[in-house]
Amino acid sequence: MAPVSIPVLMAGLITCYLLEKFCWFGYGEVMPAKVRSILADFSKAQKQQHTLKMTVAFWVQAIMGLCLILALGFHWAEAGMIGLVVIIFITAFTGIIDEHAIGRAFQAALPFTALLLVFFAVVAVIHDQGLFSPIIQSVLAMQGKAQIAMFYLANGVLSSISDNVFVATVYINEAVKALQQGQINPQQFDLIAIAINTGTNLPSVATPNGQAAFLFLLTSAIAPLVRLSYGRMVWMALPYTIVMTLVGLFSVYYILEPALQVMYDYSLLEQS
Repeated sequence: MAPVSIPVLMAGLITCYLLEKFCWFGYGEVMPAKVRSILADFSKAQKQQHTLKMTVAFWVQAIMGLCLILALGFHWAEAGMIGLVVIIFITAFTGIIDEHAIGRAFQAALPFTALLLVFFAVVAVIHDQGLFSPIIQSVLAMQGKAQIAMFYLANGVLSSISDNVFVATVYINEAVKALQQGQINPQQFDLIAIAINTGTNLPSVATPNGQAAFLFLLTSAIAPLVRLSYGRMVWMALPYTIVMTLVGLFSVYYILEPALQVMYDYSLLEQS
């Protein structure tokens, strides 16, 4: 992933700096003095109520957060199993023994979960009816760099109006079938897999539909407090969408294949 992810990361950081520096697209706003005063008073009151039990709970959550990142990064287990283990350890080591206390923690996620179920149902119906197949087959019929670029763009467009994980799952399954049927070779499959992964993650920031984090924030209780609407989120995400999509497309088209070829050659050299 590095031939695509590293240039996109650098471009994203530069975009972030420029947006904050020049206050474009709603970024870089100065917090009003009254709001800051209220937040400072609230923070001071919270610190006065701070106890050793709360300190231990924060440390437990921080440690489990780090373990969560490592477990997902190194694929120690299935994502669902990792999530269950994290919940069990946090509740056990923070002294939560009342199931009603655990239930309240899930209430904020209910609107987000409902939307995810709707997206999943829609994509499942589309996949079951084979509506993705003509697009996938037409892209597979292409040759060379155009094929990889079209996989990137097709996934990006669909991910922006749906959920990127579901779209990626459908496309990667079709790519696996094409590999098993001999339509593509393993090297092509690697290129397609990276194009699918990046295509479903980069252009999908265009709308909250495509990114779970955006959608969760939009459906959370904090959204009305900060006047966060669907349109405002799309507007604020627009510069990142344009920059990261174009840099990702450039990397997929010009950098990815030569970089992977170098990796293949180095691997063969090590084996010999």
